[in-house]
Amino acid sequence: MPTSPRARTKRVAFVDAFSMGRHLLPALHRLGMECVHVQSPHPDVHMARLPFPEGFVENVRHDGDVAATASALRELGVGWVISAGESGVELADRLSAELGTPGNGTSRSRSRRDKYDMVLALRDAGVEHAATIASSDADEIIEWAGTTAGYPVVLKPVASSGTDNVVACSSAEQVRAVHEKIMTSVDRHDQPNTTVLAQEFLDGDEYFVNTVSRDGRHHTVEIWRYYKLRLPGGNIIYDYNEPLAPDDPDARKVEAYTHRVLDALEVRNWAGHTEVMMTARGPVLVECAARFGGGQVPDISDRCFGTNQIDLLALSVANPAEFDQLPTTAYQLLQRMRYVHLINSSDRGVAPSHETMAAVRALPSYAHTRLSHPEGDPLPRTIDVATQPGYVILISDDPAELRADYQRLRELERDQLYADSAR
Repeated sequence: MPTSPRARTKRVAFVDAFSMGRHLLPALHRLGMECVHVQSPHPDVHMARLPFPEGFVENVRHDGDVAATASALRELGVGWVISAGESGVELADRLSAELGTPGNGTSRSRSRRDKYDMVLALRDAGVEHAATIASSDADEIIEWAGTTAGYPVVLKPVASSGTDNVVACSSAEQVRAVHEKIMTSVDRHDQPNTTVLAQEFLDGDEYFVNTVSRDGRHHTVEIWRYYKLRLPGGNIIYDYNEPLAPDDPDARKVEAYTHRVLDALEVRNWAGHTEVMMTARGPVLVECAARFGGGQVPDISDRCFGTNQIDLLALSVANPAEFDQLPTTAYQLLQRMRYVHLINSSDRGVAPSHETMAAVRALPSYAHTRLSHPEGDPLPRTIDVATQPGYVILISDDPAELRADYQRLRELERDQLYADSAR
């Protein structure tokens, strides 16, 4: 009698592995797991352009029939379904429920993608949240801003990602213009925007927390502080991020609040990426995603934190008993780091060559670079994550060296990094 796939080895499926899948795949392989890929109908259009990771035993295309896709996964011996990206969150929930495998259930599935439903879930759970409205009518948002939120007010699509069309509006006229732009465009998953989310402008320091959960027990893998820039037109972009020590007072407050958010959204298993603003009234959610944090480099995380989100998620699948022994705060701050988001502030420019990047690599604290475009490709002006040229990671035990190298990197950007020598 032939041996079933489940009897031969353990298999895990993950949905839309176009980004972090390149790290999760080898992590699971090292723990003796085989991997199946599920491709959703609407992956992130920017992530789907990346080279697809090799090593899956099967690629299953989901055409909308959850029962059929679940049946295919059952035949392949799949025992876990995980979302590897934002576009896979709801499908992973539905497939896990159909298969009866560990997951996050479907009762709050939409609240893990739709940012208005997300706020309603926090409200229902008694968790502090931002004043929020969703409307297809710009005038309704303008009236709400005048009576409830005040200006500036932040507009964004309800279910996109990567700072897509996130704009802080300072006037009714700007609300109308941004609302029209969002309503007449598609989101990062090539889906039409049928409504617009508006939220009070949260003033304070912003953090993000990456977690891994199993059976409702949450483990914190890292906590970072965001530093962002607000462009003249209101777009908000990333400048740089720096990690916090786990015993930092703000880190403790943000961590405790994040775990309450995860409970409210019923994120019981797998990864979480939660963005929180520390305001005068305490931590308030910006948004929470039931998937990995983006832009991770596991080797760098190991060096600075002694662990990483990818390996801990793999461990939670392959060896839950060992995973359950981890402390709630599962990381240390071993080295200081500055994760610098590259910014092209010009309408002209090209992706830098290896030779041009030599000046960046010569920085004393330089550790790692990832560029988003092949050298010589035209670069758009940076207005969101999709238009940022890439990132550079700096590591040093000397905060002054990190600051100096960051300033030098910004000078290189301004003077030469994106210059087109052919012009």
